[in-house]
Parts: sequence; C-alpha cells; structure tokens
Amino acid sequence: MYQYIIKRLLLVIPTLFGAAVLVFLLLRLIPGDICDMRLAGEGGLVDEETLNTCRAIMGIDKSLWLQFVDFIWGFIRFDLGISMWTGQPISYEIGLRFHLSLQVAIMATLSAIVISIPLGTISAIKQNTWIDYFVRAFSIAGIAIPSFWLGIIIILGLLITTQYFSGTPWMPPIQFKPIWEDPMHNLSQLLWPAIATGYRYSAVATRMTRSTLLEVLREDYVRTARAKGLLEKVIINRHALKNAMLPVVTVIGIEFAFLMGGLVVTEQVFNLNGLGKLFVEAVDHHDFTLTQALVMVVVTIFVFTNLIVDIFYAWLDPRIRYS
Repeated sequence: MYQYIIKRLLLVIPTLFGAAVLVFLLLRLIPGDICDMRLAGEGGLVDEETLNTCRAIMGIDKSLWLQFVDFIWGFIRFDLGISMWTGQPISYEIGLRFHLSLQVAIMATLSAIVISIPLGTISAIKQNTWIDYFVRAFSIAGIAIPSFWLGIIIILGLLITTQYFSGTPWMPPIQFKPIWEDPMHNLSQLLWPAIATGYRYSAVATRMTRSTLLEVLREDYVRTARAKGLLEKVIINRHALKNAMLPVVTVIGIEFAFLMGGLVVTEQVFNLNGLGKLFVEAVDHHDFTLTQALVMVVVTIFVFTNLIVDIFYAWLDPRIRYS
C-alpha cells in the first residue's frame, strides 16, 4: 500500500510540470502585447516607457526560458506574482476566495454523497419498481436542471416564504465570514448554493451508483454468495456495493475539482466572491498573471484530487495496489 501511494505521489511532479509548461506556453500564444492590451484598452495610447515598465514588472521583457524558470520557481514558493488588476499579491487575492469555494465544494460533495449512494443503491435493488422509477426521475431532473436556475428558484422561494410568514423578505448575507467565527451567518450564506450545486452533483452520482451496482449484482460471486445463504444485506454491503464504488468515486472526485473553479454562474446568482468569479474578473481585466496563477491552482486541485481518488481505489479494491 505504501509503495502504491509513493508511486502516485511521484507521478504528481511530472504531471504538474507538464501542466505548467502547457499553461505557460498557451497563455503566451495569445496574439498581441498583454501590456498594450491591459493599459491601452480599445483605441487608447500608451507611451513606450509605460509599456516597458509594465513588461519589466510582469517579467515578460526577459527571454522565454527565463520567464518559465521564474514562473516555476515562484509557483514552488507560492509566490505567484502581483495582480495587474488590483495591485495586490496574487496569493492574497486567491486566499481571500479559496476558503469560500472550498467550503461550498465540500458541502456540495457531502450532500451529494449522502443523497446519491443510498438512492442509487435502493434504485438498483428495487429495479423496475415504482421506487426505481422515482429515483430515476429524480436523477434525470437533477441533470436537466441547471444549478444556477435552481439557485434562483431557491432564492425566490425563500423570499416569498419569509415575506408571507414574517413580513420581512429573507436576503442572503453579502459579506463572507468563516464558519468558526459565525456559524449561522456562514451557513445562511453558503448552505443554499451548496444544495443547488449538490443536487446536480448527486443526480450524476446516483445514476452512476445504480448502473454500476446493477452490473455487480449480476456477477458470479454475488450469485455464489446468495447460493451459500448469505443475507441480502450482507451481500450488498460487504461485496456488491464496495466493488461498485470505483466509478462513483471517480465521478465524485472529478465533480469536486470542478466545483472549486467552475461555479461561475452560481456564484453570480448567490453573489459569492469565489474562485470562479475571480476567474471571470481576471480575464475581463486582462490580468495575465492572475489568470495564469488561477489556471495552475485549478490544475493543482485536479491533480491532488485524482491522487486522493487513486488512494481510495486501492482501499476499495486491493487488486489495484498489488498489480
């Protein structure tokens, strides 16, 4: 097991390096001078001295090789540079929003796991019954309904309900506070976006749980366990469900990594200042350095999420760690 984990950890290094090369080169393939685009805008004029100062601050006046070395060395030291848009260190700008996005992703993931695995299991066990049809309709609706639209419906429902019962319409808090400082304030702000995103998340995981469990239940070793007289509950919990979890863990891991930087519209609906919104603002303000750093942060999240998923694979299926 330890050798398996060490091998996966060592694979993280070339993966991150290859991603850094791609991010570095692709952003520099953008046509035009980034400083000219940033400072001149549309139809504006900027003197050459100002452009040279901007290039020196960004480090793009150096050779491409030296730029890449500075980029990698800064990423290793968590020194991602200075934002051209805000003038603040990029690590500071990302840190302000990382906690919010991480908490929403964790809450949405937990709600999806709590919903999807029991529903997917029941749907597979009760195949072609009214319970199965209900769960399938529930999951299809979750996939079809966009999370931002569901968020709008949740906000309208809360506004109407609170207005009717208390006379004062409910409004979500605007300023973010960590959960250890003010739990009620924090949950009233982040609970509803977590539910809105977690519903779609759970719908995908429910369908995956159902399909993989149905496939496992048709395996020979399950028939053998039933022929030996084992209880159905024991067969499901100890044999079938554990072997059916590999694709489900993959889906959960991918969705969690996506939630960290992909909730742009949902964050806009709930007025959350997370990483997704920061992505859009960085591109809109032509902030080259901030965009580059955000892409690498999301890539790092995906890589380490896949590492955790691989470790779960080895725990669920011992054959993987010995192969």
